[in-house]
Amino acid sequence: MTSKLTVVVVEEDRDRALAIVDALKDSCDCDLFVIGTTSGLARRIAAHAPDVVLIDVDNPTRDMLEELTLASGPLERPVAMFVSRAAGGLAQAAIEAGVSAYVVDGLKPERLLPVLEVTIARFRMFRQMRIELAETRRALEERKVIDRAKGLLMKAKGIDEDAAYALLRRTAMDQGRRVAEVAEALVTASGLLR
Repeated sequence: MTSKLTVVVVEEDRDRALAIVDALKDSCDCDLFVIGTTSGLARRIAAHAPDVVLIDVDNPTRDMLEELTLASGPLERPVAMFVSRAAGGLAQAAIEAGVSAYVVDGLKPERLLPVLEVTIARFRMFRQMRIELAETRRALEERKVIDRAKGLLMKAKGIDEDAAYALLRRTAMDQGRRVAEVAEALVTASGLLR
């Protein structure tokens, strides 16, 4: 890790929090903030705008897991959750909620840096996948609208598909807009005229 990170550590036990802070100070260049209670967690985490959140919980329940993951903004930043022992289905629930790393057997100081690095890398990979998926969905929706607009033009003007697309494209260029925007306007106008 080359840039300085802001890390929030959620740990209710003061001694464990100090051990985590010491281990992180020894292994990485970061600004550290400890939150010692889960009440008002979302507000407390947001106040620090962290790059990474580390949550150490002995025995999380599903409700606690949901509250912690929602509060820590797992889709906004990497979140690593450390638990003392495996509990049925909680690892899967944590990952589905967006936690980047779910580490069983608690938080060990010598494992902090590698877990932190993997958490960040995994978060970045999944964020890139979410971006690509959103772009693909947007492109598919645009393609559907363009196809509908071509169909409307073909029917209204008695032209073939290539000519309909050429007309959409020429109109988009003349107006300095994207083909999908022109197609959307045509489909919307057509819906108003029915």
